[in-house]
Amino acid sequence: MEAEGFEHWGGGGNDAQFMDQMGSPYLLAHGLGTPVTDAWTPVVFPENGKYRAWVRTRDWTAPWKVPGHPGRFRVLVGGRPLPAVFGTEEARWHWRDGGTVEIRKRRTALGLHDLTGFEGRCDALFFTKDLSFRPPAGGKTLAEFRRRLLGLPEKPVEEGPFDLVVTGGGITGICAALAAARLGLKTALIQDRPVLGGNNSSEVRVWLGGSRNVDPYPRVGDIVKELEPPRRPKVCPWKGDDRDRDARREALVRSEKNLSLFLNNRVNAVETEGGRIAAVLSRDTVKGVRRRFRGRWFADTTGDGCVGYLAGADFRITRKGHMGRSNLWYLEDTGRPSPFPRCPWALDLAHKPFPGRNRGDKGGLNALGKWFWESGFDRDPFGEGEYIRDWNFRAMYGAWDTLKNVDHRFSTYRIAWAAYVSGKRESRRLLGDVILQAGDLLERRKFPDGCVPTGWPMDVHEPDPAYAKGFEGDAFISRARYTRYKMPFWIPYRCLYSRNVPNLFMAGRDISVTHQA
Repeated sequence: MEAEGFEHWGGGGNDAQFMDQMGSPYLLAHGLGTPVTDAWTPVVFPENGKYRAWVRTRDWTAPWKVPGHPGRFRVLVGGRPLPAVFGTEEARWHWRDGGTVEIRKRRTALGLHDLTGFEGRCDALFFTKDLSFRPPAGGKTLAEFRRRLLGLPEKPVEEGPFDLVVTGGGITGICAALAAARLGLKTALIQDRPVLGGNNSSEVRVWLGGSRNVDPYPRVGDIVKELEPPRRPKVCPWKGDDRDRDARREALVRSEKNLSLFLNNRVNAVETEGGRIAAVLSRDTVKGVRRRFRGRWFADTTGDGCVGYLAGADFRITRKGHMGRSNLWYLEDTGRPSPFPRCPWALDLAHKPFPGRNRGDKGGLNALGKWFWESGFDRDPFGEGEYIRDWNFRAMYGAWDTLKNVDHRFSTYRIAWAAYVSGKRESRRLLGDVILQAGDLLERRKFPDGCVPTGWPMDVHEPDPAYAKGFEGDAFISRARYTRYKMPFWIPYRCLYSRNVPNLFMAGRDISVTHQA
């Protein structure tokens, strides 16, 4: 039983960010220190009798060898807990033996009961009457084991053919798909989350900026205006619930007759013929179904250059000293005492400075959880993605534990919201016929095929030395180093297609530029 396949997720969230590394989405108990409501699902066992239970999970703070196991949870069978407490062993994803259980009623319910509210995670549950059997640990063997037991077809479901297949449902992906559909192309838009918008969605809540509707091409940006509501005054962009905006964007996309939307589908394979992309393949992050999308042209708007990488496109990546990831968070005043538990497994910041601890320090209270809470500068953005996100969690919980329980401040405040989906800044950059460089912008170089205006300075993030001591190699507070130039600068079209995969376009963070540009 896949946890993301439960009929009711309770207070958990379906986390598919790291499925390429660990094999599957999983349910995350993101309760911010308050246990989430139970996830549960009805099940029918093939027969009564004794079963051994296996649960795929991990102790998410084990990589740092810190005290405590914050991700603890129980598994309920027919309302009764299995003997084991899960989330207490091993840093890696593994099958934990949950002991045996006697099934007396074939029709029953399985439940996940969170004990802490601190990011417990469950991937899957497996029950077997062969008490000596152990499920496969990982890799292709585990993937085939899952497919067979879930009864999924061996061959992917065929979708298309399409004129254009856009992978990545952030702002650039939405714009590309809408523009293509309105020009008469049969278009597919594939997004691996349940909502559109990427970093600008309700899941991440980075504000939407940039330059648009400027001469000599004043219509460039019209679609962005359709996606962005009037800015609300005196409200931080990451405060407030933006799910209404998510819904409006989805409705706009679904209203286009030439556009097919596929949410909750993660593209993780590519088929090529003669150096061209013939199809991309996805996995449904809820149902596990595989799909094949055949097309004539493809656009990589994933931000990570995933399609290009899988297709063999030329790319560059800054291995060390690249920009990191943020998990934004914010507070609210409840007007009454709001205690918070001690977090010995979080970053120990009792004797450390951090933004928001001292009045007037980088914004005071409003500095907590802002964009500069960022880490992963020297980490592999793919292989260590979960590590980076979890380090951000440890920084957030460590700071709040210090403020509440060491400094004894903000007694009526609580963490009202925190993103568990990371806001990414930099990873792969796919290479086109032009690789835009910082000097091009500073020297105002005019390209004959300039077609997209910039609207932001060159903005490179690096660890802030004021807060890095003791966290060398894993700093969690950044500063921005701006290099200003005259705007707008028109980015050449040759930055927006692959130089060696002839039917691949790209937009967003993975276009053909240098690290600084």
